[in-house]
Amino acid sequence: PRRHIVFLKTHKTGSSTIVNLLHRFGESHGLRFALPPRYQLGYPQPFQARRVKGYRPGGPTFDILCHHMRFNLPEVQKVMPPDSFYFSIVRDPGALAESAFSYYRAVAPAFRRAGSLAQFLSAPEHFYDPNERGNHYARNLLWFDFGLAPPAKLGPKAVQEVLAWLERTFPLVLLTEHFDESLVLLREALCWAEADMDAFRHNGRSPQAVRPLAPAQAAQLRNWNALDWQLYTHFNRSFWRRVEAFGLDRLRAEVARLQERRRELAGRCLQGGGPVEAAGIPDEHIRPFQFGQAQILGYALRPGLGPTDRQLCTRMVTPELQYKDALDARQF
Repeated sequence: PRRHIVFLKTHKTGSSTIVNLLHRFGESHGLRFALPPRYQLGYPQPFQARRVKGYRPGGPTFDILCHHMRFNLPEVQKVMPPDSFYFSIVRDPGALAESAFSYYRAVAPAFRRAGSLAQFLSAPEHFYDPNERGNHYARNLLWFDFGLAPPAKLGPKAVQEVLAWLERTFPLVLLTEHFDESLVLLREALCWAEADMDAFRHNGRSPQAVRPLAPAQAAQLRNWNALDWQLYTHFNRSFWRRVEAFGLDRLRAEVARLQERRRELAGRCLQGGGPVEAAGIPDEHIRPFQFGQAQILGYALRPGLGPTDRQLCTRMVTPELQYKDALDARQF
């Protein structure tokens, strides 16, 4: 099983769910996390090794790096061992940009100026200034998170060279739209047990807050986020090549087992069997942080759990911020 792992946690892609299973695996195996002093590793500035709590030049490296950062490979290599496995996750820029608009309205001036997503899409250049703080959320957010150069500096050939370099750096890039299939491929790449991929969805919005995109809007968002669209389609192709090598029938069988285990765990662990609004979670240690306009859902535990189930279920539902604090307290 791989124990040296770099996960580039991208925004609005389902990455918080991946972080939860990395937290649990690392905690269970006594691994050292490269933790931020607070909750992000200097984001939106490019990652610097000195941002990691406890880092010393020439000192011991860490086992898992998985919190928000803007990727910067030379600095990452200072804190992580040479045999680290790098992976990330991407999402269709149409859906990603809609989620970012909902979540980052307060911090992205381009979004704040527009009264609605439709208004923003009517003339995005009118609202968007690339030099304003916070506007990295408003265009090509995936490209930004991967630490890549601004589009003005790249021609078509350079974009393809960048994508080829990314594929060499990240042997596996997951797809939000095929999340369970992604978990199966991740399990194989990490040589972990099937149970290590058990996870409940984290940081999800209330269904009432998600407005389906019209096809024309999705097309506009992909066009506005053209670099993200090229990055997404590149890794979409590499993902399905990996599926073909894995075997489609085998993949379907493993996905079915993964989903059956998740249903069983939800029945064992969760009050109501699924996510609830934060107001319905009395325990602040497992209540998700609320940010932006959308209601972020979490989980309430079933009363009367035995000690073993309580420990397992609590770890599965603990949000990223509280889990990071618990790891920090344990490690330092």
